[in-house]
Amino acid sequence: MAVAEVLPEFADAFPFERFNAMQSEALPALLNREDNVVVSAPTASGKTALAELAICKTLAADGTALFLAPLRALTNEKESEWERFEDLGYSVYVVTGERDLNPRRAERADILVMTPEKADSATRKHETRRYSFITDVDCCVIDEVHLLDSDRRGAVLEVTVSRLRRLCDPRVVALSATMPNIDDVADWLDAPDETTFAFGEDYRPVPLNADVKTYSHGENAFADKYRRLYRALDLAEPHIREEGQALVFVSSRQDTVQAAKKARDEITERDVPMGARGDYDFHNEAADLSNDTLRQSVLDGVGFHHAGLAREDKNRVEEWFKQGKIQLLFSTSTLAWGVNLPARCVVIRDTKLHDPLEGEVDMSPLDVLQMLGRAGRPGYDDMGYAWVVCDRSDADKYRRLLRDGKEIESRLAAELDAHLNAEIALGTIGDVDDVMDWLATTFYYARSQSAPDEYDAGSDLRQRVSDTLSALVSEGFVEQDGLAVEPTRLGQLASKFYLRLSTARRFADLAERCERAADPDTGVTVDEDDLLTAVAGATEFDSVSARSDEEDAVHAVLGGSAADSLDAGQRKVLAILRSGMTGTTPTELKSDAWVIRQNALRLLAALREFLDTLGPARYANLACRVEARVEHGISADAVGLTAIDGVGSGRAGKLAAAGLSSPADVVDAGHDALVRAGLSEGVAEQVLANARDLPVISVDWGAFPDSIAPGENEMREVTVGNAGGGARAGLRVTVNGREMTAKPSYLGEATLPVAVFGADADELTFTVEIAFPALPLPPITETRSVTVR
Repeated sequence: MAVAEVLPEFADAFPFERFNAMQSEALPALLNREDNVVVSAPTASGKTALAELAICKTLAADGTALFLAPLRALTNEKESEWERFEDLGYSVYVVTGERDLNPRRAERADILVMTPEKADSATRKHETRRYSFITDVDCCVIDEVHLLDSDRRGAVLEVTVSRLRRLCDPRVVALSATMPNIDDVADWLDAPDETTFAFGEDYRPVPLNADVKTYSHGENAFADKYRRLYRALDLAEPHIREEGQALVFVSSRQDTVQAAKKARDEITERDVPMGARGDYDFHNEAADLSNDTLRQSVLDGVGFHHAGLAREDKNRVEEWFKQGKIQLLFSTSTLAWGVNLPARCVVIRDTKLHDPLEGEVDMSPLDVLQMLGRAGRPGYDDMGYAWVVCDRSDADKYRRLLRDGKEIESRLAAELDAHLNAEIALGTIGDVDDVMDWLATTFYYARSQSAPDEYDAGSDLRQRVSDTLSALVSEGFVEQDGLAVEPTRLGQLASKFYLRLSTARRFADLAERCERAADPDTGVTVDEDDLLTAVAGATEFDSVSARSDEEDAVHAVLGGSAADSLDAGQRKVLAILRSGMTGTTPTELKSDAWVIRQNALRLLAALREFLDTLGPARYANLACRVEARVEHGISADAVGLTAIDGVGSGRAGKLAAAGLSSPADVVDAGHDALVRAGLSEGVAEQVLANARDLPVISVDWGAFPDSIAPGENEMREVTVGNAGGGARAGLRVTVNGREMTAKPSYLGEATLPVAVFGADADELTFTVEIAFPALPLPPITETRSVTVR
């Protein structure tokens, strides 16, 4: 079918002139009906055009389309690709966690592009003005719906789509690679048979020859990588010699670089004719690459691609591979999910990978099938060739995967308690009957109907959900009154921060301990190590493992007896957090440090709010300072500098080196001193202005006596003033260490009543403490002594 005949007003939105056979068959269901649509088709068969057809129908009716992309990197690519819609006068807006949300742009957008995680966040906050746009969605396109089977992300996609359907009931168009149980997805989404399509391998543009190859496993994991690399090169070499291209998937960013380096040497030794060193124009283009190793490698026809490369470098690599200037490309799995970059030969060198949070894990079957599906270049190759290189013990497993495919399973069961709590916290579930109604909207329920033995279907499934609800009530996340259910503050906090419920309970227990620590008579103390240990011991880090070469580094940071309650993996997390606070992470721990630290920062932010809500402000402030130190690697003395907007680790380090350790020091020093400390003129001006926006606290003791007679009692008032920017604070007055008054305040100005009484002690020491729960400023304290005589 010609695009211009079917959609004349949208012809320029498509990068081709005619729809292929698969697209033409599905087209009437997308354009002529209103039903939900589910399509399963081989990789590279043209599913993106189906998404665009659904979007065109929505735009033609003045509706809003939402495109759910499986990876954040792909949302950015869609923004670039869909400039074609912008040229037609439609607005495309990408909403991701890495960008500041512009609610006005989101509300006016015709096409929204989001990851499942961001859509989850938006639907949870749909009643706020910032995210109200999410309820205006008329059509939701789910790209790669088989992501439902992902251990980490499947449950998020499942509950987000179910929630969105309850909020605004958009048309849903779900697209997937080939999957055996497409009918289960169709049942979940209420797609009738007429709009459910399972396109087989005969719709693949280039037939695929996929197989498994084994290698001789040794004792050394490092040497095994090179055994697999040589095996991969053996498989790729014949195709490269015939002017084909090969795409080799490896497990990590670093492995793409190392494999490319080694492959260049091996290809030279084998005298494989490839490379473009004689191409003067290509040589000049390569000189613009920002990555030195890549710049040298591409001239020999070998490239690498991973998410850590600069976007310009990635774009060039992709374009050169399409042009044939790069004949051998090493990549991580990210490339398989996004860019349409097929090759005649695809080899999966690594079927196992190191996950900082999980240790060594098998690559997801979904990733394996997605990678293999990249074999075969439409219009160039008569056949695509794909291999999995694995140990002999795994060969049968991968042969079964290639033969039978992978049924899509729900991953909701493992996180049922957290997601049920979230729905109650959001108010979408208000009574016991709603619980079962909610369950019926999930893929978990749909799949349980077709595989009842595996999913405890029927009464057992209902009993499981009922037991889960009872557990939420007994553990303090939910309150139940008759049939009605509502969230507690604990349940709301757990939902807000996407915490596993055992972690939320752990944080609530620490908040209770902080309450006790406020009373010196209890003998309970809480310090920054207690906060770090609470985070390191969170369930989210249960699967972290410590390799043998890391144990000495962990011991060097923690010592022998630190955090005895933690296992080896959690001690590793603690060591990374402790050393990161001072910017001295041992080399042996750096490979996992970034991922662990990012997860820990999310948990520290959650802990801070737990302590702010359920405990004293001084401990929320302590958590805030710990969080800032973990993020910026700054000393305890200078952490207050990071409260200045625009001051991170680099600028804080320069200011601290110049002897400035607080925002007040920065204000007192002035512009010229900041320039001498190493800041540019413009930055110094902005930093100074931002420092002046922070609170400037004064304590006025008023008519406070110097002495008092035994047995007498006088009421006095202490005024806490603020000459700087407003801020929320916790105010506390103690006498001889015992709390007399405590209250939250937004400063401003606040007056605290203080009783001065003649006690048994010879001297009374009154302390006013001002702690900022959301600013990493050390608490401000002032004291006044009163003699009893």
